[in-house]
Amino acid sequence: MNWKLFPKVELHLHLEGAADPAFIRQLASEKSINISSIFDENGAYKFDGFNAFLDIYEIATQALKSPEDFKRLMQSVLENLAEHNVVYAETFISPDFCGGRDLGAWREYLMAMQEAHVEGVTLKGIVTCIRHLGPEIARGAALCAAETAGDWVVGFGMAGAENVGNAKDFSYAFDMAREAGLRLTSHAGEWCGAESVWETLKDLRVERIGHGVHSINDKELVEYLAEMEIALEVNPGSNVALGVYPSWRDHPIQRLRDAGVKVTVSTDDPPFFNTTMTREFEELEYAFGWGIEDFKLLNKTALDVAFCDVATKEIITKRLEAS
Repeated sequence: MNWKLFPKVELHLHLEGAADPAFIRQLASEKSINISSIFDENGAYKFDGFNAFLDIYEIATQALKSPEDFKRLMQSVLENLAEHNVVYAETFISPDFCGGRDLGAWREYLMAMQEAHVEGVTLKGIVTCIRHLGPEIARGAALCAAETAGDWVVGFGMAGAENVGNAKDFSYAFDMAREAGLRLTSHAGEWCGAESVWETLKDLRVERIGHGVHSINDKELVEYLAEMEIALEVNPGSNVALGVYPSWRDHPIQRLRDAGVKVTVSTDDPPFFNTTMTREFEELEYAFGWGIEDFKLLNKTALDVAFCDVATKEIITKRLEAS
């Protein structure tokens, strides 16, 4: 089966993390910014381990200086999604990289990004605070999210270093976003274990968990996720690339799914981890024998828990059925 042609739904994609190295090099060159140290001899991003990845990620964003840069980035990302027949995606965007959380600047960045367009791909935004920058800065990101909530900005979440602070430290930011009508997700259970997921669910009251793979180590948590229909935004290629699990066959996505947990599949930061949605499908077929019916169910689950409105879901359902 040629999985590249198969339609796909992706819910966990960091916008800046989806920037191709060549795109970032070009932008940096145009601005005479020297960030050559973040690339290897083949032009790929160069890092070793999660903390180094975070450092390289933030250095790469130095090339993104203006709304026009983000419009170009968005166009590039949409084209990459179309290449792998991703018909619907949700992307994490941080106001920290878009005007330094200044609300007026943030609106300009949003307007520019929404001018990018590729036929057949629908993309919505999840405004994201960065955990290791602390709860006060997270409040600024949440204010940007709340003030621009609507058709395009559909959610609020948190990314960054999971081991910094406690989930409850960020409850004010999440409450602000919730009151604005935004849907909520947060990274947890990627590095810090099942307890991180429990804390995030209790203190931030999210309806989806980014990663969440270490939930598998807590039988009670697995049963709770299944019973409450809390979806995990799973990124197997990212987990294997960063050493969360040694191989695809060791990854718990199959066990989580078999236990009744709603799982989705995404690429996280695809060029950093040498993956695409096509490759995710190929590796899942190879590791676990997943086939057409598995991937149809995967798409249905992802669309069910997507943060877009009912009308958008109806459009995407028709695209999935037509492909």
